[in-house]
Amino acid sequence: MHRRKFIHHTGAAVAATLLSDSLLANTLALPKKKIAMVGTGHRGTSMWGIDVIKDYGDEIEFVGLCDKNPGRVKTAQKMMNLSCATYTNLDQMLKETKPEVLIVTTMDSTHHEQIVKGLEAGADIITEKPMTTDEEKCQLIIDAEKRTGKKVYVTFNYRYSPHRQKIYELIHSDEIGKITSVDFHWYLDTSHGADYFRRWHRKREFGGSLLVHKSTHHFDLLNWWLDSDPEEVFAYGSLDFYGKNGAFRSTNCRPCPHKGECKFYFDMTKDARLMKLYADNEQYDGYHRDGCVFREDIDIFDKMAVQIKYANKVQVSYSLTAYSPYEGYRISFNGTKGKIDAWIHEKQPWEKEKFDEVQLTKNFGKTAYFRIDNTEPGHGGGDFRLRKQLFNPGADPYKQGAGSRDGAMSCLIGIAARKSIDSGNPIKIKDLTTIIPHPKRGNV
Repeated sequence: MHRRKFIHHTGAAVAATLLSDSLLANTLALPKKKIAMVGTGHRGTSMWGIDVIKDYGDEIEFVGLCDKNPGRVKTAQKMMNLSCATYTNLDQMLKETKPEVLIVTTMDSTHHEQIVKGLEAGADIITEKPMTTDEEKCQLIIDAEKRTGKKVYVTFNYRYSPHRQKIYELIHSDEIGKITSVDFHWYLDTSHGADYFRRWHRKREFGGSLLVHKSTHHFDLLNWWLDSDPEEVFAYGSLDFYGKNGAFRSTNCRPCPHKGECKFYFDMTKDARLMKLYADNEQYDGYHRDGCVFREDIDIFDKMAVQIKYANKVQVSYSLTAYSPYEGYRISFNGTKGKIDAWIHEKQPWEKEKFDEVQLTKNFGKTAYFRIDNTEPGHGGGDFRLRKQLFNPGADPYKQGAGSRDGAMSCLIGIAARKSIDSGNPIKIKDLTTIIPHPKRGNV
């Protein structure tokens, strides 16, 4: 039982039934689960650090933090108010702390290293998406999980937001019959979208391109909604806005001579948290969190269009644009009995409606609208629900929990799309790893 629930629900019962002091003491003395984290950047220290400690600090204990940047790992330790040991070597941390769970929040291209080492050290893994960035690394993770018998959990928080859950409910209640095709278009604005081109994500070797780092979220939603595996992928993509397309450039924003004329100037000095985590520790690794969005070494796409054929014969048209004037998405499910449409337009807090809508239209019938509250913080409430399922698991009626197969199938769509753009050919998912696509998601 959840420790705090036990205390709450047994408080009155202690007085009524004279629950023995020894039983209560033994229950409250249950050992905490030993947690370690590798990768102590912004996401790790907040989503998987401060927030986990706040909600589950009486059930888990951080026994180690690891980061290749010695300054940042010490900064993270202070931010998280921890006294545990800090490391720059993962092998040493695993050997000395022996965690039961390793949280992986490093750069995407190194996920496989941390995951495999953690599994082999006897830990279960909680990893940020994407699980990894190419098919060889994906296979290494699949093989290591099977070999060790430990588990990999991939953190697809988008599954948990009420808006996407409502779409799942409508689809699986047969409201529009058999789904035949999906149109899915995602727009990143010139603030959020640009930020990917400032950071390490700008290089394909680190993040696998936005088709892997960002679109993995969206591909996982499709896999989950459609309850099927992707079978074949064809894609187009190019870099039309950022990178070499800029009229001027610098290494990063703080020393840039073009601050007055660049619409993408990012004044990082106004964010104390980013300054402490990154700027104060640049001396150790040279990483600039406020990198120039027009650097000529940017080699990822900012415009992508992907066609996906699923094993259950559903066809998907997907696109991602990283320089839109507004943020959001539009999705349409076309079925034999009708159609589901959903959209999110991320507006400024002062102009945003307190709900998101889903539209259901029946063939030869009326249109119904469903309003879903969107006032919860953390990706529409998805972050909180995801952490709860991981650290205080209960029933999972919507199958929102995600393992290594889910992680593989989502990133393999992005990997296949990237390979298709490079080659000009369609890519079959079955040719990438030992996982065979099935019409019904989750089959081995």
